[in-house]
Amino acid sequence: MNQPVTIGIDVATAGVRALAVRGGTVLASAAATLPAPVRDSRGHSEQDARSWWPAVETVLAKVTGELPGRGGEVAAVAVAATSGTIVGVDASGEPVTPALMYDDRRGAALNREATELGTDRWRRLGFGVTATAALGRIAWLSEFVPSVAGIRHTPELIAAKLTGGPVASDWSHALKSGYDPLALEWPLEVFEALGVSEGLLPPVVAPATVLGTVARPVAGLPAGCLVVAGMTDGCAGQLAAGAVTPGRFVGILGTTYVLKGVTEELVPDPTGAMYSHRHPDGWWLPGGASNTGGEAVAGQEHLPELDAAAAALGPAKVIAYPLRRKGERFPFTNGDAEGFVSGEADEVELHRARLEGVAFLERLALDHLRRLGVEVTEPLLAAGGGSKSPLWTRIRATVTGLGLRVSPQAETGYGAALLAAAGVLPGGLTEASEGLGKGTLVEPDERESAALTESYLRFCTELHTRGWIDDELFAVVRR
Repeated sequence: MNQPVTIGIDVATAGVRALAVRGGTVLASAAATLPAPVRDSRGHSEQDARSWWPAVETVLAKVTGELPGRGGEVAAVAVAATSGTIVGVDASGEPVTPALMYDDRRGAALNREATELGTDRWRRLGFGVTATAALGRIAWLSEFVPSVAGIRHTPELIAAKLTGGPVASDWSHALKSGYDPLALEWPLEVFEALGVSEGLLPPVVAPATVLGTVARPVAGLPAGCLVVAGMTDGCAGQLAAGAVTPGRFVGILGTTYVLKGVTEELVPDPTGAMYSHRHPDGWWLPGGASNTGGEAVAGQEHLPELDAAAAALGPAKVIAYPLRRKGERFPFTNGDAEGFVSGEADEVELHRARLEGVAFLERLALDHLRRLGVEVTEPLLAAGGGSKSPLWTRIRATVTGLGLRVSPQAETGYGAALLAAAGVLPGGLTEASEGLGKGTLVEPDERESAALTESYLRFCTELHTRGWIDDELFAVVRR
């Protein structure tokens, strides 16, 4: 086998996980916990950045210890982490601040300024600067913490420990810090207006770029092992699920529903519901995340029994939009949107209606892509905990009219291992992804297609009547 052994490291909020992968097969894995972020009423959200490396070293030692060569066969390693988490470092690259997490809001006012300062740039990219964007936190650190000599994202701190010196960021982790992946540059006009020195910002390279080599044997990794630029957790999970080449999309049904895919060109979304990361090969990764999803049925007891009864019942007569909190962000954006049920239903029918409601959101997301001129290649890939429900997956396939292929792997660490392999193989990410498992294909149920199509139109009519989806999207729905 020509495929190399690579390790992907996932530094998440709650813990670190590492997977050793070869040719699509997971050879070993390990996990370690991290201290919980400290959050307060001011909107501050911090974690001890010094806790990351010991946890990474621990899981690397466990994973390499399980390999036949005790880690000597590992060709490359890459890190994926949460999007938008940053750390202030001193001149030697050591943290002098806690990690300011992805949901930290101390830079919100500065992000509002950045929105105005870079209006034309953000318009070209098709997305704005949100209240929790890392860009504002960089400006906040520059203004209030004079000891900060540089800004780092999570992967750069880990990679520096491996290589023994500073490394570049990748354009995926740098996106919410303001990096422009279309022009391939930092928006220096914005940062200068906010008082941020260019010297605080790291250089940026494409994901899957070799950043350096392991300087000395560490945690079972041999000296000379390549250290490769990764991507954010969401992007790495997308790649792991198999959405790697143009036209491929994956619907990830976890606590919330996320749709992510690949296009050859940047597709700006005037509505702001979707934004794009950049693919390692220069393509684009459009996607969006709903505020509903698997949590629509969370907390219900006897889910297998409910699923069985809902399967026997068939399509629900009532329509449900199972949004558990106020406000929606994808496939439409409306801060006043609220969940609803149109009609009376018993427990079984309400359960079925909620499953269908999430499937309707998925189809609406696909209709939104069609509105923007984006083509989706069949089958649609499926991942996340909700995709383990045969009933729910069949409903999703029937509602969308597309076959759904349930991906056997969608872990962030697995995607990071693919990126590490892409840094080694001459064919890059495409070659590294050849070993991905195909997974189970679920086809639409033609017996329920007409009823669910009618219910979808009723669902969208309810959204349109409330003013939550506009006339243009509603016209696409009715075609």
